[in-house]
Amino acid sequence: MEGEISWESYSTSYLGSEIVESKPVSEDNDSPDGGTLVSLDAILPDDLLEKVLSFLPIASTIRSGSVCKRWRDAVRSGRFSWTSMLPQKPWYFMFTCSEDAVAGYAYDPSLRKWYGFDFPCIEKSNWSTSSSCGLVCFMDSEDRSRIFVCNPITRDWKRLQDAPGGKHPDYSALAISVDRKSHNYTVAVAKCKQVPEDYYQWDFSIHVYESEGKSWVTPFNEILVGWRGGDECVICNGVLYYLIYSTGVLGNVEPRHCLVMYDLSGRSSHMSLMRMAIPVPCSLTCGRLMNLKDRLVMVGGIGKHDRPGIIKGIGIWELWNKQWQEVVRMPHKLFQGFGEFDDVFASSGTDDLVYIQSFGSPALLTFDMSQKTWKWSTRSPVTKRFPLQLFTGFCFEPRLEVTS
Repeated sequence: MEGEISWESYSTSYLGSEIVESKPVSEDNDSPDGGTLVSLDAILPDDLLEKVLSFLPIASTIRSGSVCKRWRDAVRSGRFSWTSMLPQKPWYFMFTCSEDAVAGYAYDPSLRKWYGFDFPCIEKSNWSTSSSCGLVCFMDSEDRSRIFVCNPITRDWKRLQDAPGGKHPDYSALAISVDRKSHNYTVAVAKCKQVPEDYYQWDFSIHVYESEGKSWVTPFNEILVGWRGGDECVICNGVLYYLIYSTGVLGNVEPRHCLVMYDLSGRSSHMSLMRMAIPVPCSLTCGRLMNLKDRLVMVGGIGKHDRPGIIKGIGIWELWNKQWQEVVRMPHKLFQGFGEFDDVFASSGTDDLVYIQSFGSPALLTFDMSQKTWKWSTRSPVTKRFPLQLFTGFCFEPRLEVTS
């Protein structure tokens, strides 16, 4: 299909395919017209070459490594030039929801191309995911203690020590945050389990892994009354934000969702999350949290007033001074086709770009937070083979220098 390219054709130059070394033209060689030919590559210092390549879109940078041995070495050097690369526009990895091995396509918004992509680590389509600054974190849906971290571009990956809190909580959520300067990262797992024979109470705990110390701690535990955990959380400015859900048993049917926060830097164990809970801006059917340039953004399905479980639209909000500010609502002509159930779309984002995808369609919609514009991606190579086939996906920032 037009626009579809195998990522292997790009990544082999980075992963170490054989490169024929080209020789620069000598200054002593005369050109046919009597002038002197000088290769710019021969006189450009390594650091400047890397600097020039670092301004390219990431796919073009990797592709340039197939030009010659020197360029390949520059791309693979991992020196300061790559560390100081500007943030890249996030790619979106789309795949089908099935029991088969996870393989799909990654969308590059800079070049508006799709690449056939095989993600390392992830084994099932229902695994939890989170991404930050070039790294993607996965959590096994059948054993919530199994956590993996990988760089999908370089295919570097590792399995972390088993996370505490049990393998089979009723609900769990995953978040990762990478420091852009040191490349150290923090993984947070929120787990929630119903207190035996008591639907009113839910045992909620937070578990934190620091790559620098390579160990887990459990800094917080609380019994929630009338509220339960979910599968949506994100780290923003050192704070873990987590969406919780009303159980309805205490009459707190509206709102169905609430945002709680926990300061990962302070790690106090003597506070109640509900004391600082922030209500959602309107009746939501579902919510997706994301960190856009250290701003907390939520994409939510807007529920009908008389039937709050039925979605009537999709909105985007930003949290400012613990108050939700509406950014935009999806135009109705774009919303058509998303369905009418409560949880009908996947959404994630980074930098200034938000992706929204219907579970029932491989079409991908983007919203640019800086330009306030909606745009469909180029047509996805993922095809719908039967009416009830489901699709999902997540975004990640492509980077070369970050390791797991």
